[in-house]
Amino acid sequence: MNILILGSGGREHALAWAVMQNPKCDKLIVAPGNAGIAQIADCASLDIANGGAVAAFAEENAIDFVIIGPEAPLAAGVADRLRDAGLLVFGPSEAAAKLEASKSFTKEICDAAKAPTAAYGHFTDADAAKAHVRNHGAPTVVKADGLAAGKGVIIAMTEAEAMAAIDDMFGGAFGGAGAEVVIEEFMEGEEASLFVLVDGEDVLAIGSAQDHKRVGEGDTGLNTGGMGAYSPAPVLSAEIEAKAMEEIVKPTMRVMAERGMPYQGVLYAGLMIKDGQPRLVEYNVRFGDPECQVLMMRLGAQALDLMQAAAEGRLAETQVNWADDHAITVVMAAEGYPGSYEKGSEIKGLEALPEDSSNMVFHAGTKAEAGKIQAVGGRVLNVTARGDTLQEARDRAYAMVDGVDWPQGFFRRDIGWRALK
Repeated sequence: MNILILGSGGREHALAWAVMQNPKCDKLIVAPGNAGIAQIADCASLDIANGGAVAAFAEENAIDFVIIGPEAPLAAGVADRLRDAGLLVFGPSEAAAKLEASKSFTKEICDAAKAPTAAYGHFTDADAAKAHVRNHGAPTVVKADGLAAGKGVIIAMTEAEAMAAIDDMFGGAFGGAGAEVVIEEFMEGEEASLFVLVDGEDVLAIGSAQDHKRVGEGDTGLNTGGMGAYSPAPVLSAEIEAKAMEEIVKPTMRVMAERGMPYQGVLYAGLMIKDGQPRLVEYNVRFGDPECQVLMMRLGAQALDLMQAAAEGRLAETQVNWADDHAITVVMAAEGYPGSYEKGSEIKGLEALPEDSSNMVFHAGTKAEAGKIQAVGGRVLNVTARGDTLQEARDRAYAMVDGVDWPQGFFRRDIGWRALK
């Protein structure tokens, strides 16, 4: 098969790495890719939010299967345009992608599905939102309704923080994503992510992970796109996973199908777990980043078979073969992230690090310039390792982190602390 992956981050490097393990893959192109992806696949310059351009490129390059990595092209309807062109696609339709593109849409679907989630209000003006906060108090969660690259969520511990977040969102801090705001009750518990493949009818859970959203150690500081992750998440036991599938995921997928927007692709269910009961925090319509990195490290070559089965409507006859192992990824970010940061610093030492089925550095925000690897993003590297135990995986990952020569970068030293405490 000739395969095209859309995207340029650590998630797409991990997807490319897993796809390349599978002998089915004859040729892999990633658009636009990054410096790490370019070491294992062809990279192409392409506007991945333009469905027509992607369809034309796929035809010119005899592509058999397109895997859409990030949420923006999905929300822009690229999967629909490719399916209209007769291509096999992994990723939901524009209509189904509203599960991530609109927080209020997701809440409506959850109401219809009777899926346990936080109580909420949906607002189109700041005054009404603030009145809601005054009535309900803090802590509370203020969310930009639209896509904000994982950053449009403020956990406000005081009413003043909530008011400031409302002002920021309606004031344009998150662009068009904050034109409408959802305010939710603050849920207590431990958060974990469940990843489920869906083919329009059938569902298949393919693993759990736990992300570390806060920038600082001990889960302190600003929210980020994710500073590290590990898989599996011990808090998401087999019993709780089964409950989440029966009470949250399957009813949601049923309502989506009833409304004429059957879901096809990967569904990321962010769950809050307390006293053995899962509640939905959010849905994403693509693999999480950096959770994808630990999942791909554990799934390996079968990831392509699973994604193909979802795209072809064959999940009922498919199963996941898990090794009894653990994986962890540590994000190395540019100093200053998630605020402003410098671009263009050189990263050295990567060529000396191991690259095999248990050790990988996935690139996120990098480019190659005159034979040197430069940092061009906020989250720059995902140093990822696998082991028989989480401790073994963690030791391997941090040994690799210590081998990276990049004074302008920083990372958390405590990834995995909840599972290892």
